[in-house]
Amino acid sequence: MAIASIFKKAYLALVAGGALYFIFLGLLSQPWIQRHALYAHKLHSAWWQDPNTPEQFGFASNTSSAENQVSRFNLSTPDGKTLYAWHILPLGLYAKHQAALSRQPEEHPQYSGSLPFKLLRENAQSRLVINFHGNAGHVGQGWRTDTYRAISSGSTEHIHVLTFDYRGFGRSSGSNPTEEGLITDGIAAVTWALEVAGIPLERIVLLGQSLGTAVATAVAEHFAASKIEFLGVVLVAGFTDIPSLLLTYSIAGIIPILSPLRPYPVLQKWFSRRIYDTWETATRLRHFVRISHRVRLYLIHATNDFDIPWRHSDSLFYAAVNGTSDEGISAQEVDALKVNHQLGAAGWTNTWDAGGQKIIRQEIMRYGG
Repeated sequence: MAIASIFKKAYLALVAGGALYFIFLGLLSQPWIQRHALYAHKLHSAWWQDPNTPEQFGFASNTSSAENQVSRFNLSTPDGKTLYAWHILPLGLYAKHQAALSRQPEEHPQYSGSLPFKLLRENAQSRLVINFHGNAGHVGQGWRTDTYRAISSGSTEHIHVLTFDYRGFGRSSGSNPTEEGLITDGIAAVTWALEVAGIPLERIVLLGQSLGTAVATAVAEHFAASKIEFLGVVLVAGFTDIPSLLLTYSIAGIIPILSPLRPYPVLQKWFSRRIYDTWETATRLRHFVRISHRVRLYLIHATNDFDIPWRHSDSLFYAAVNGTSDEGISAQEVDALKVNHQLGAAGWTNTWDAGGQKIIRQEIMRYGG
């Protein structure tokens, strides 16, 4: 009798769990809920930190060791949104102009008249890394500021960083991010760099991480259609497309989305058809490479990335390589012809050189996810 009761309770728990799971999927099929789950733009890991106070993120201290290394300003989009942005000076350049920068106002109503802007625009050696961050939070969320510091504190005095919040994120205007909207925001940021800051396209690098890889790829494709090609495009922890990612994705590496439906492909397809922002990065990447005359593309991923499996970067590598050939190249041919370098415990690299004009490099690290 006791055993029967245990089995009954287990059965009821299983049925209840299944019902809750399908209710969860039903809710996610609604556009508003789905986009809030995908972009997580209202989710902050540190509500007590204000991106308008960069010293909270390690860019300044009570000794003013990096006061005004980060300048805050706004960008405008063609459809009337206002994007909150950071311009981060190279640490070496900041050190040279520390006294003058410490006298700069905290906010710049006309940023084009500020000293940081002039240091970016007037130095013929300036390089600008435009950062496209992932979902959730704002420009200062999580490890993002470590990335900015790693770039801006290198040996050169010429590498500036521009990072911004998409619509609905952080202090930017808008409330409902969409695929089309985020691409518009990315194009607006690059347009600002080209037309307002006056940085030549051959000095600009597009850097995307996670969701930002999809945005950066779409932006690169957009400008490539107008024969505008940048110094490089770097995609860190990219994915092929949202429907494919959800087949293996788990929230926080624990709660699966579509993987429980693997035994039921009809149900998987039903839900996949109800994904509104699909972010077809592999397709866009292939087209970007195909229509470009010159490509420097870098794909970086870690094998211990529990959010986005590193195999997605393999698929992106194959897609990009196929963009170098009108006839198409099979995965077997790519594996046979790519240049592979083993880095021991660190990982490995794969390189595809299409005659020197189009170079695609994949770096897979064993740690860093």
